Amino acid sequence: MTGGSARDVGREVGLAGVRFLRAFDGTEPSSGLLTAIREGRATGVTLFRKRNIGSPAQVRGLSARLQAARPAGDPALLIGLDQEGGQLQAVGDGATGWPGNLALGATRSPELAARFGRALGAEAAAMGATLVFAPVCDLLSPTSATPLGTRAFGSDPELAGLLAAAVVQGLQGAGVAAVLKHFPGHGAAEGDSHLATPVVRASLDGLRAHELRPFAAGIAAGAAAVLPGHLAVPALTGGRPIPATVSRVILQDVLRDELGFGGITVSDAMDMGGAGGGERLAETLIAAADAGMDVLLMAHTEAAQDAAFDAFVAAVRSGGLDAARLVRARERILTTRRSLAEGLDRQPPIEVVGCAEHLALAREIARAAVTLVRDPRGWLPLRSAADTRIALVAPVPVDLTPAETSSYLRLSLPQALRHRGVRVDELVMPLDPTAAEASAISAAIASHDAAIVCLFDAVSYPGQAALARRVLAAAHADRPTVVIALRTPYDVAVVPASVAVACTYGIQEAQMDALADALLGRVPFSGSLPVALA
Repeated sequence: MTGGSARDVGREVGLAGVRFLRAFDGTEPSSGLLTAIREGRATGVTLFRKRNIGSPAQVRGLSARLQAARPAGDPALLIGLDQEGGQLQAVGDGATGWPGNLALGATRSPELAARFGRALGAEAAAMGATLVFAPVCDLLSPTSATPLGTRAFGSDPELAGLLAAAVVQGLQGAGVAAVLKHFPGHGAAEGDSHLATPVVRASLDGLRAHELRPFAAGIAAGAAAVLPGHLAVPALTGGRPIPATVSRVILQDVLRDELGFGGITVSDAMDMGGAGGGERLAETLIAAADAGMDVLLMAHTEAAQDAAFDAFVAAVRSGGLDAARLVRARERILTTRRSLAEGLDRQPPIEVVGCAEHLALAREIARAAVTLVRDPRGWLPLRSAADTRIALVAPVPVDLTPAETSSYLRLSLPQALRHRGVRVDELVMPLDPTAAEASAISAAIASHDAAIVCLFDAVSYPGQAALARRVLAAAHADRPTVVIALRTPYDVAVVPASVAVACTYGIQEAQMDALADALLGRVPFSGSLPVALA
């Protein structure tokens, strides 16, 4: 950088640096990142599972090194984790395997949601995080079943609002900042913002009656941050498909003026397809900042982050960004960072992560959530006699979107049933089985006394639906066949009405244990469907 006095240059760097939430590769901070923090060119760091996460203790040490690098007197850095629970957990091994939002929706319990938020926040704080990207406030719909999965509380705005508010209070009671996402609501969007800019076709009245209500509840509960999504909402932008990321109408008129939000806005990752990916990055960052985006979440290479930062400083210097708005954003961000100091001072011990109390809470949530949709032939509970053989058909868990960590898990339902004395033969099916594969699996089941068929987003993978129908067609009264929707309840639509169906809303170990107990009649199916089904 050239030109201007040292004092001016320092001010320009400060106004720009406070906006950049950086990323890096490795389980130890890079020298470039540490230098950026020391020089005030970063307001914090996002830690990603595939890039930075080893064990909880490693994350705690990494976070401490990052905080130690900040200039003397600077408030706490924002250290962010996508620790939602369910299908997106930034820290897996060693941390509690929480059921996600959709499971909480099935419990319909704000009390459980608040306890979950407090425990989730305590574990994040113990690992040094100050910013938790949760809760998701999007409303689930059939069009968002694949991109959102179990991350939403359900389709009812009132229920989603109650639970979002409870999670916010729990998280922030543990000393970390909660982030409501993905404003103004990804649930009705057509498409996935990781790939391109999806469009929400809802009317203005529809948005106010549905999509905006969970965010309003989270804001009323005191959420420190809101994450606008890379999605277009023409009803709010004069009919033009402008992404919320760069829309002053959405970020200022709706979020701040209409909903009264006074905290910080944090962008979704700026390398996502919905943000334009790597094309014209600096231009997009400046447009987002000008529209009212406070913190810019970077997930690029360090070289790309540095180049974008220099372009941002140049815009500050040239007057391309409004000076008064720059100062207001800086104060909002620093106020939030100062508020996190108490959480750092009373950081929980690392032993909190995955502790017995939290594991018990995860089991409690899972048992309260597991739902029996129907059992018209009275096939449940299943027999568990020593001479009973059960075939269990299920796909290998995969990540259906970039915002998912299901691939880190192995479906533990077979082990859970065997642990309870059931003879189980596990049959693995592809995510989208062919007709020949479905025929082979159906033939393999024929000699069994009962069958459990697990679906994992069958609404998007028709081969699963075809396999389920083939197996079910061969079922008869004395051979029970039960279908389990492991992800969203929308998979129920592919199952004939004459067949028993249950929902778990996720595949965490606690959820598979709860399902095993419910299938065998050891605990009741206590949950209620959190979405409306046709």
